[in-house]
Amino acid sequence: MVGTIREAHEDDWPQMWPIIQDVITEGRTIPYDPALSEHDAKLMWQLPAPARVVVAADEHKVVGTANMYANRPGPGNHVASGTLMVAEAARGAGVGRALTTDMIDWARRSGFAALQFNAVVDTNTAAVRLYEDLGFVTLGIAPGAFRHPARGMVGLRIMWLDL
Repeated sequence: MVGTIREAHEDDWPQMWPIIQDVITEGRTIPYDPALSEHDAKLMWQLPAPARVVVAADEHKVVGTANMYANRPGPGNHVASGTLMVAEAARGAGVGRALTTDMIDWARRSGFAALQFNAVVDTNTAAVRLYEDLGFVTLGIAPGAFRHPARGMVGLRIMWLDL
């Protein structure tokens, strides 16, 4: 179901937005405001170079997207970060793995020393397992830092991969 990972184009946005909107309004895996407007989401997601935005596409249908960038400006810009989202129908089919592997490869090619995920929801066990399988470690968990719609206050993990 993965197809190819490629640079996102402006005309991909109409397929990217429903994925982003579904993930954030679901409120279970990404600490974004569920009321985020399409306009603000596009500004936040489609970052200019040297950041990178990609899509996972299967026969011209976008099934996932990721953005990647320096985690912090200035003295922190040697560590990469990013966010990925997968369409509900494509979950469990390797799309998240393909997007994360692409992000790791990009970070290495770009000369980053590490890749850090700042806020992995602790109850998102599929993501935690995937990241650990790819070599990430949990540096810490901020207890109760995320309001999960069904489980209440749950932790947010900081996950790290030395490159």
